Formats: sequence, structure tokens, C-alpha cells
Amino acid sequence: MPTEKVSYKETTHTQHRYDWIAPFYNLMEWPVEKLLFQDWRSDLWQQVEGPKVLEIGVGTGKNIPYYPDDIDLSGIDLSPKMLERAKSLLEKHDKSQVQLKEMDAQDMDYPDNHFDDVVATFVFCSVPDPVLGLQEALRVTRPGGRLRLLEHMRAEWSPLALVMDRLDAPFHYLSGVHIARKTVDNVEKAGWQLQKVQDLTNGGIVKKIEAIKPR
Repeated sequence: MPTEKVSYKETTHTQHRYDWIAPFYNLMEWPVEKLLFQDWRSDLWQQVEGPKVLEIGVGTGKNIPYYPDDIDLSGIDLSPKMLERAKSLLEKHDKSQVQLKEMDAQDMDYPDNHFDDVVATFVFCSVPDPVLGLQEALRVTRPGGRLRLLEHMRAEWSPLALVMDRLDAPFHYLSGVHIARKTVDNVEKAGWQLQKVQDLTNGGIVKKIEAIKPR
């Protein structure tokens, strides 16, 4: 577990920002969740086979309604306030096979080669060191196991990408989110083998990413 590599300052900043927005996070994202995200989440979780699955960045529990019943799922989040809301939602669903814990994606308390699938939706835009987080995800996944992501990232259209680059730092300071991450590149840098990258919006801002841990 790479504790010595984790930036305490950056990680604490992100945790505090998400703790602060937790009470109104769902309301903030309600329009885009109803129009787009919920369908993408449903489609993603239908492909998860498990049986041992890790969800990184549970947040307020937006994926909980889509968890398959036949998997053994562990979910983690950096923000205790977000996790409180997820646990409350979990009580409304009959998901006794789910365990939720407060944990940093950059320094996970799981053994090597433990999970069959790792899932994250709109998370690696806010992990302070995304490559470190993806390396940890790789570590805890068995050889041949899969990574499944929904992520928003830096646009492929250069004029918009430059605007996102300019706005990234202030946006991150206010919200804890980076809007100009190159997440597909980061997945490869972490050691994952890309299997499929699908654009879900124009300009490649939102993508569905599938990768495998080399055997």
C-alpha cells in the first residue's frame, strides 16, 4: 500500500470539498443524472460479472440501484459525509452482500489480486493522483480481472480543451474535481491493458472505458 506516495494536502482538500457538497450533491447533478448518467450506469453494471467486485468512489450511492444481486461487492469512498448518504440509500435496497467503507483509492486496505472486477463512475476526475489510484486498483485486481469506468475528461477538440485547461485549477479548488484529466492515458500509465474506449458524448468528454489486468 503506497502510503508514502499519497499527498496529504491534496487528499484532505478533496475530502473536505466532497464533505461540504454532500448534502446537495444529488440535487446539483439531478438533471444530467436523469437525462444521461442513469442509463449509462445501468448499462455498465449489467456487464459486471464478478463475483468479487470493488466499486471505487461510491459517493452518495448512485450506483446502488444497479448493483447485480449475484455479486459480492465492496464499495469505498474518501468522504465520510458522502458515504453516510450511500449507507442510508443502501438500507432501502435489499443488498446484504454489499460492504461500504471509508477508504482512500490511492491507499487501499485490500490484499493483492483480491477482486474480479473494479468499477468506478465519474471518480478519477477527483482522485488527487489518478495514476496512483489506478495502480492501486490494478494491485487489488486478480490477473485477467477487469476495470470498468465511466469518466468525464479533457475534450478532444483543441479549442474546448484549452478552455478546460484554463478552468481546471479554479474548478478543482472550488469543487475538488478536475475537468481536464486525460483518463484514458492514465489507465494505460497505471499498467492496465485497454480493451475498449467508447465515446458517450460529442468531443469525447465522457467515455466508457474497459481494461484488463495483464496475466
